[in-house]
Amino acid sequence: MRISRQAVLAARTCAICERTLLVGERTVRYSPNGEDFVDVCPLCQDEALEHGWLKEGSPTTPVVSERRRKRIGLASLFESRKPASAPVVDEPILRRLSEPEKAMVEASELFNGSAFRRTVAGIAKSLGEPKASVVPLSGVNAEVVVTVAWDISWYQYRVTPESGQPVRLAERGHDPRELETMFTSWNARLRPDGRIVPNISPV
Repeated sequence: MRISRQAVLAARTCAICERTLLVGERTVRYSPNGEDFVDVCPLCQDEALEHGWLKEGSPTTPVVSERRRKRIGLASLFESRKPASAPVVDEPILRRLSEPEKAMVEASELFNGSAFRRTVAGIAKSLGEPKASVVPLSGVNAEVVVTVAWDISWYQYRVTPESGQPVRLAERGHDPRELETMFTSWNARLRPDGRIVPNISPV
Protein backbone atom coordinates (compact mmCIF):
# COMPACT_ATOMS: atom_id res chain seq x y z
CA MET A 1 0.00 0.00 0.00
CA ARG A 2 1.40 3.39 -0.96
CA ILE A 3 1.22 6.18 1.60
CA SER A 4 0.10 9.47 0.13
CA ARG A 5 1.94 12.73 0.73
CA GLN A 6 -1.15 14.06 2.53
CA ALA A 7 -1.03 11.13 4.95
CA VAL A 8 2.64 11.80 5.69
CA LEU A 9 1.97 15.49 6.31
CA ALA A 10 -0.88 14.58 8.64
CA ALA A 11 1.32 12.18 10.62
CA ARG A 12 1.00 12.57 14.37
CA THR A 13 3.95 13.57 16.52
CA CYS A 14 4.75 13.17 20.20
CA ALA A 15 4.01 16.43 22.05
CA ILE A 16 7.21 16.12 24.11
CA CYS A 17 10.00 14.78 21.87
CA GLU A 18 8.32 15.81 18.57
CA ARG A 19 9.14 12.43 17.02
CA THR A 20 6.81 11.36 14.22
CA LEU A 21 4.72 8.50 15.59
CA LEU A 22 4.91 5.24 13.67
CA VAL A 23 1.79 3.83 12.05
CA GLY A 24 0.06 1.68 14.67
CA GLU A 25 2.32 2.90 17.50
CA ARG A 26 0.43 3.00 20.80
CA THR A 27 0.29 6.41 22.42
CA VAL A 28 -1.31 7.84 25.53
CA ARG A 29 -3.10 11.17 25.52
CA TYR A 30 -2.21 13.76 28.16
CA SER A 31 -3.46 17.25 28.90
CA PRO A 32 -0.83 19.91 29.71
CA ASN A 33 -3.51 22.43 30.76
CA GLY A 34 -6.45 20.28 31.91
CA GLU A 35 -8.45 21.03 28.74
CA ASP A 36 -6.70 20.02 25.51
CA PHE A 37 -5.22 16.55 25.02
CA VAL A 38 -2.08 15.69 23.04
CA ASP A 39 -0.37 12.44 22.01
CA VAL A 40 2.64 11.26 24.01
CA CYS A 41 4.80 8.34 22.87
CA PRO A 42 5.66 5.46 25.26
CA LEU A 43 9.22 6.76 25.75
CA CYS A 44 8.02 10.15 27.03
CA GLN A 45 5.17 9.18 29.37
CA ASP A 46 7.37 9.52 32.48
CA GLU A 47 8.36 12.99 31.28
CA ALA A 48 4.70 13.97 30.91
CA LEU A 49 3.99 12.84 34.48
CA GLU A 50 7.04 14.75 35.75
CA HIS A 51 5.59 17.91 34.16
CA GLY A 52 2.30 17.25 35.97
CA TRP A 53 0.32 16.55 32.78
CA LEU A 54 -3.08 14.91 33.27
CA LYS A 55 -3.52 11.47 31.68
CA GLU A 56 -6.73 11.02 29.69
CA GLY A 57 -9.31 9.08 31.71
CA SER A 58 -7.63 9.74 35.06
CA PRO A 59 -9.17 11.82 37.89
CA THR A 60 -9.29 15.54 37.20
CA THR A 61 -6.83 16.28 40.00
CA PRO A 62 -3.34 15.31 38.80
CA VAL A 63 -1.65 12.70 40.96
CA VAL A 64 1.83 13.69 42.17
CA SER A 65 4.32 11.14 40.88
CA GLU A 66 6.36 9.04 43.33
CA ARG A 67 9.54 10.78 42.29
CA ARG A 68 8.09 14.18 43.15
CA ARG A 69 6.49 12.94 46.36
CA LYS A 70 9.84 11.73 47.64
CA ARG A 71 11.26 15.22 47.28
CA ILE A 72 8.64 16.79 49.54
CA GLY A 73 10.07 17.59 52.95
CA LEU A 74 12.70 19.74 54.65
CA ALA A 75 15.60 17.72 53.29
CA SER A 76 14.42 18.31 49.74
CA LEU A 77 15.13 22.04 50.12
CA PHE A 78 18.84 21.24 50.19
CA GLU A 79 18.84 18.64 47.41
CA SER A 80 20.15 19.39 43.98
CA ARG A 81 17.32 19.56 41.48
CA LYS A 82 19.64 18.55 38.64
CA PRO A 83 19.67 14.77 38.13
CA ALA A 84 23.02 13.00 38.25
CA SER A 85 24.25 12.17 34.77
CA ALA A 86 27.07 10.17 33.28
CA PRO A 87 30.17 12.17 32.23
CA VAL A 88 30.19 13.36 28.64
CA VAL A 89 33.78 12.15 28.13
CA ASP A 90 35.02 8.71 29.16
CA GLU A 91 38.51 9.68 30.36
CA PRO A 92 39.70 12.69 32.37
CA ILE A 93 40.87 15.48 30.09
CA LEU A 94 44.50 16.24 30.87
CA ARG A 95 44.71 19.42 28.80
CA ARG A 96 42.85 22.68 28.31
CA LEU A 97 39.89 22.29 25.96
CA SER A 98 39.66 24.51 22.91
CA GLU A 99 36.58 26.72 22.51
CA PRO A 100 34.99 24.37 19.92
CA GLU A 101 35.60 21.39 22.23
CA LYS A 102 33.99 23.25 25.14
CA ALA A 103 30.98 23.97 22.94
CA MET A 104 30.79 20.27 21.97
CA VAL A 105 30.84 19.15 25.62
CA GLU A 106 28.23 21.72 26.70
CA ALA A 107 25.94 20.87 23.77
CA SER A 108 26.25 17.14 24.52
CA GLU A 109 25.31 17.72 28.17
CA LEU A 110 22.25 19.74 27.16
CA PHE A 111 21.19 17.09 24.64
CA ASN A 112 21.69 14.32 27.20
CA GLY A 113 19.42 16.17 29.62
CA SER A 114 16.64 16.60 27.07
CA ALA A 115 13.71 14.36 26.09
CA PHE A 116 15.36 13.81 22.70
CA ARG A 117 17.85 11.44 24.34
CA ARG A 118 15.03 8.95 24.90
CA THR A 119 13.89 9.38 21.32
CA VAL A 120 17.21 8.38 19.76
CA ALA A 121 17.71 5.61 22.34
CA GLY A 122 14.35 4.12 21.35
CA ILE A 123 15.19 4.30 17.65
CA ALA A 124 18.62 2.75 18.27
CA LYS A 125 16.92 -0.26 19.88
CA SER A 126 15.23 -0.93 16.54
CA LEU A 127 17.86 0.22 14.03
CA GLY A 128 21.10 -0.46 15.89
CA GLU A 129 24.00 1.83 16.74
CA PRO A 130 24.01 5.05 14.68
CA LYS A 131 26.73 7.41 13.55
CA ALA A 132 26.83 10.73 15.37
CA SER A 133 28.48 14.13 15.15
CA VAL A 134 28.58 17.28 17.26
CA VAL A 135 29.52 20.34 15.18
CA PRO A 136 29.80 23.90 16.57
CA LEU A 137 28.73 26.55 14.06
CA SER A 138 30.62 29.78 13.56
CA GLY A 139 28.91 33.03 14.47
CA VAL A 140 27.72 34.98 17.48
CA ASN A 141 24.85 32.64 18.43
CA ALA A 142 27.16 29.79 19.54
CA GLU A 143 24.85 27.19 18.03
CA VAL A 144 25.89 23.54 17.89
CA VAL A 145 24.41 20.90 15.56
CA VAL A 146 23.97 17.34 16.86
CA THR A 147 23.41 14.79 14.09
CA VAL A 148 22.39 11.16 14.62
CA ALA A 149 22.18 8.97 11.52
CA TRP A 150 21.28 5.41 10.63
CA ASP A 151 21.30 3.87 7.13
CA ILE A 152 17.60 4.63 6.63
CA SER A 153 16.97 7.62 8.89
CA TRP A 154 18.66 10.69 10.37
CA TYR A 155 17.81 13.39 12.91
CA GLN A 156 19.48 16.74 13.38
CA TYR A 157 19.17 18.88 16.50
CA ARG A 158 20.19 22.49 17.10
CA VAL A 159 21.58 23.27 20.54
CA THR A 160 21.57 26.93 21.65
CA PRO A 161 22.66 27.13 25.33
CA GLU A 162 21.31 30.65 25.92
CA SER A 163 17.88 29.90 24.45
CA GLY A 164 14.72 29.27 26.47
CA GLN A 165 14.46 25.96 24.60
CA PRO A 166 18.15 25.04 24.30
CA VAL A 167 17.61 21.82 22.31
CA ARG A 168 15.23 21.54 19.36
CA LEU A 169 14.70 19.17 16.46
CA ALA A 170 15.80 21.08 13.36
CA GLU A 171 15.59 18.56 10.52
CA ARG A 172 15.15 14.88 9.80
CA GLY A 173 15.28 12.65 6.76
CA HIS A 174 15.71 9.13 5.44
CA ASP A 175 18.99 9.14 3.49
CA PRO A 176 22.19 10.24 5.29
CA ARG A 177 23.58 11.30 1.90
CA GLU A 178 21.21 14.29 2.16
CA LEU A 179 23.39 15.68 4.97
CA GLU A 180 25.97 18.38 4.33
CA THR A 181 29.57 17.13 4.44
CA MET A 182 30.41 19.27 7.47
CA PHE A 183 27.95 17.24 9.57
CA THR A 184 29.28 13.81 8.54
CA SER A 185 32.64 13.91 10.34
CA TRP A 186 31.13 11.41 12.86
CA ASN A 187 33.16 12.77 15.76
CA ALA A 188 30.85 11.38 18.48
CA ARG A 189 29.01 8.22 19.43
CA LEU A 190 25.70 7.28 20.99
CA ARG A 191 25.58 5.22 24.18
CA PRO A 192 22.82 2.59 24.59
CA ASP A 193 20.88 4.99 26.85
CA GLY A 194 20.85 7.65 24.13
CA ARG A 195 23.58 9.86 25.56
CA ILE A 196 25.86 11.62 23.07
CA VAL A 197 29.60 11.32 23.80
CA PRO A 198 31.96 13.47 21.69
CA ASN A 199 35.28 11.91 20.73
CA ILE A 200 37.74 14.28 22.41
CA SER A 201 41.37 13.27 22.94
CA PRO A 202 42.20 13.36 26.68
CA VAL A 203 45.82 14.48 26.07
